[in-house]
This record gives sequence, C-alpha cells and structure tokens, in this order.
Amino acid sequence: MYAKGKSFSEIQIGERASFTKTISETDVYLFAGISGDFNPLHVDEEYAKTTSFGTRIAHGGLAASLLAPVLGMKLPGLGTVALETTTKFRKPVYFGDTITCLVEVTAKMERLKAVKMKIVWSNQKGEVVSKGETLVIPPG
Repeated sequence: MYAKGKSFSEIQIGERASFTKTISETDVYLFAGISGDFNPLHVDEEYAKTTSFGTRIAHGGLAASLLAPVLGMKLPGLGTVALETTTKFRKPVYFGDTITCLVEVTAKMERLKAVKMKIVWSNQKGEVVSKGETLVIPPG
C-alpha cells in the first residue's frame, strides 16, 4: 500500500524536499527516444564539438523532469496534481553531472487549496543550472 502525500493543511511555508540524480549517457539517449528530440547537440559528439558547449549536453527537459519525483513522491507526495510549472534554463547539464532538484514551499493559496513552490536545479559544483516555480494541488 502506498502512503498518501501531505495534504494542504499539513504543508508548511518554508518546507523543502529534493531529489538527486547523476545524468548518464544512457539517460540522454532514453530521453531522446521518449521525447523524439534527437538534436545532434545531445546525441552526436562530433557535431557537439563544433558548438559553443564543446561537447554533448543533456536535454533541458531531462534535468527539468527531476521535479516529478519530488512532487509525486516527496512533497506534497502521492496524489499531487501539478497545475503549472515554469523553468528558466541558466547553464548546460553535461553527461556525468549530478543534478539536485530542490523545491521550497513559498505560498499557500487557500481558495484553490494549492501550494506554490520555488524550484532550483543545481549541479555537483553548486551551480544553478535552472530555476523556476510550480503550483500544485496536494492530495485531498
């Protein structure tokens, strides 16, 4: 049996949760297959060497997808419905980077019974690779 996530009334402003994953070459190729995005910047090292990055980089959406296990399994958790997410990409994610997606509750919207959270994705060097916000409805 699965444990239901935190309800609107249980969530506190300032509460945080995170998920960390090292992005592998396999992750990038699987994401290319799932998304249909075979841009050579992600899958062709010889092409990528000719770009300003100098090597292949992971899809922005791959790193952004690390939000899903935070919302769906940690905070609020099982039963969460995502309403809106904005993401601003700041730095590339390279193969082998370890990315942490951290959310922090910034507001509770009583009328909607929704929770607003800021999101920061950072790499193993502590550099912010993306940031954004999300609005979710916790489980009832």
